[in-house]
Parts: sequence; structure tokens; C-alpha cells
Amino acid sequence: MLHDAIRCYHDLLTDQLATDSQAQLDQQQQARGLFFGNRPICTVLRPRFLTRTQYRFLEERTRILCSAFRVAQRAAEEDPAFRRQFGLTESEEILFQKHPGFRCPYPTSRLDAFFVSEQELRFTEYNTETPAGAAYTDVLGEVMLGLPIVAEFAKHYAIRPLPVRHTILQVLLDAYRQWRGTSERPNIAILDWREVPTYNEFVLFYDYFRSQGLECVIADPREVEYRDGKLWAGDFPINLIYKRVLISELLDRGGLDHPVVQAVRDGAVCMVNSFRCKSLYKKASFAVLTDEANTHLFDEEQRKAIAEHLPWTRRMEERKTEYAGRTIDLVPFVLENRQRLVLKPNDDYGGKGVVLGWTVDDTTWQAAVENALREPYVVQERIALPSEPFPRLVGGRIQISDCLLDTDPYVSYGQFMDGCMTRISTAELLNVTAGGGSTVPTFLIEPR
Repeated sequence: MLHDAIRCYHDLLTDQLATDSQAQLDQQQQARGLFFGNRPICTVLRPRFLTRTQYRFLEERTRILCSAFRVAQRAAEEDPAFRRQFGLTESEEILFQKHPGFRCPYPTSRLDAFFVSEQELRFTEYNTETPAGAAYTDVLGEVMLGLPIVAEFAKHYAIRPLPVRHTILQVLLDAYRQWRGTSERPNIAILDWREVPTYNEFVLFYDYFRSQGLECVIADPREVEYRDGKLWAGDFPINLIYKRVLISELLDRGGLDHPVVQAVRDGAVCMVNSFRCKSLYKKASFAVLTDEANTHLFDEEQRKAIAEHLPWTRRMEERKTEYAGRTIDLVPFVLENRQRLVLKPNDDYGGKGVVLGWTVDDTTWQAAVENALREPYVVQERIALPSEPFPRLVGGRIQISDCLLDTDPYVSYGQFMDGCMTRISTAELLNVTAGGGSTVPTFLIEPR
């Protein structure tokens, strides 16, 4: 059904309809701030389609895997020796001791995955710290629903958008109620550096929170103060931080004495996500779940899901481990098998430091492995990347070309998904921050 829907959409897209739709998309992206830095977040004329069968499958597998991640998180909270597997820094370890004041330390999160085929799903990362993109994709979905080509397509297929902002607001307020013990409305600060390329998304969240009757500011961590037992952004008292700044960057620039860090540690402000989100955010969380040493932690359903959906991952170190049922010496194995492996920094974002073994020569790979043994890195097995055709308007004419695409479910309370983001790219590193991709809204479809 999916291939038929894509073919129908492209058959409807005449040059004139594409021209009209592109003009409207450009105008709306400009008017509504749908930019990543200076780049429009969407560069194609088709949304991403999912069938209800695909979506239900994604929901079910996400639910099971998230239960396994929760097992690992609980073990990390209870056992400092087990927690060392994640590779927390000394400062992160100190902050991990602080209970957030609400039950799930990462109430809002996002998994990054790939539908390799209709029923083959592979997850590669878990962003439990600063999951971005929800406001961008919500508003972009509204824009695309209004395009002339989508209106024509809607005569043939029912379309259901997958909004996420409301869920993020709900979990923020729920975490605050647990932390505060009352149902009072908080003053919210969206916290990150003002120069980050995602600043436009903060404005979208600001507008949405205000539309729901909440007081809100966008605050730069360099400009907040902790005084008289409260955290302030100018004359605005902050009760709830929607944390978009990375913990590592906050510590690098301000250390444990930063006003935000002090206020959270003193229980003067509620911060979502909490400092304890850091363990699962580390790329080593995938090593924890896939390492044979930890298999006993998981039940049969979880073990099956881990084997089916998570790529083999290990922290880069001198050790023996198992791969495909046999014992290997990790470092020589990595050196000899670059075509099937990826090196990733344990704690970074935007594709920084990632080395795809099949894209470099042996000398470059050896240097990357040596660096990965000095710095905190993981090695992960390569997965197949799916692609779909997407139309663009080039010189007034339609061009349809294949793009790689991912499927990134948003997760609430570390338990269930609600909506998802799709990124597309012609490069194998699907990351908007790295400049190698763009975003499209994700719609559920079914024939009329």
C-alpha cells in the first residue's frame, strides 16, 4: 500500500502544482520560522508516509525496547559499579546522585531508528537528554497539510498528522506536579545558548506554551542568576526548566558552580530532563543492552527485541567479547572489519566525530580506532539504510530522487511513543545538525 500511495502522490504532482506548492511552502517556512540556522528545514515536496500497520509495529517494538532501557537505568541508579559501563564523567557522576523529584528521569525522549524493510526495524541511538524537532515537525505538518498537492492527494488517501508538542507539554507539567506536589502552573524557561541553530524551534515552543496560558521565557544559561533561593532570568522567576542545553556543555562552561546546576541540586527549580538522563543518552547504553555480560538482566521478550532491533555495540577498549556467537579480541576485530562498523563518540551530537568505516581507507580507520581508544567511544555494527523517492522543484521542473530516511519515535516517561520525526538525506549521516539532511513531517495514511 505504501508504494501505491507514493506513486499516486507523484503522479498527481504536475509541474504547475509543484510550482504552486513550492511557493506556498517557501512562504510559510519563512513566515513561521521553519529554519535550522539559515537553512529551511524542509527541502522536498512530499511528507513521509507510514501505514497504520507500520505505526503499530513501531509502537510495540518501541514499548518493549524502552522497558529494557528502563531495566538498565534502574540498575545504573542502584549499582555504582554497573553504572561505570555508561562512561559518566566525574562531574556527571556527582550530578547523577541528585534525585530529580519525579519518577522517570527522562520524561521526554526520542529514539533514532530505521525501517530497513516493512517489518525490519533497527534502532541506533537514544536521545534521553535534549530530544529536538517536535515543534519543527508539528508546525511543518500544519504547513504541508495546506499545500495544493497534499489537498489533491487527500482526495485519494486519508491523512493523519502525528503532533508531539502537546505531549511534551503534558510530561513537563506532570514532572513539575510530581516535583512540587501541587497542581500550580509553573513559570517555564526554555534553556539553551542563544546562538544555537535550533533557536527558531525554541520560539515555536515559546509561542505554543504561551497559547496554553503558561508564562514562559527563552533563557541563555549565561544570563540566569541564582539568588534568594530562586533561579531568575532577568526579573522572571523560573520554576520549571525545559532543558535544551546539553549537560556536558553546561558543565564545560560553568562547572558544578553554574547557577542552573546549583539551583537544581538545591531543589530550587525543576529541570526536565534531569541530570540522571545522562546514562541512557550515552552511546554506551546500546553497549550495555547488547553486551553478553548483561543478558541476565532482561526477560525473554526484551532479549528477543534487543537481538532483533539493536545493532551490536561495544565501548572501545582492550577486551574480549562476543560477536555473532563467537569470542573475539575487540580491537583487532575492529581494525580488520571497518566495512561493517561505525565509530561514535560516547557523548556527542550532530554527527560530530562519527566515522563510517566503509567510507574511509585503512589508514584513516586505524587512526580513528587509535583515537577511539584514547577518547570515550563506542563501536557499532553497520545497518542497512532504507530509501524512498522524494520530489523537489528544480528550475521549475519536478525532480524525483531517492533519499535515505530514518524514523525517530518520541517517547514519553520512558514507556510509550507518541508521534515521530523523519529526517531525509542523500548522505549516509542523517543529521540536520551536521548539514547532511532535512526534515519532513510524518503522516499516517490509508486509502479512502
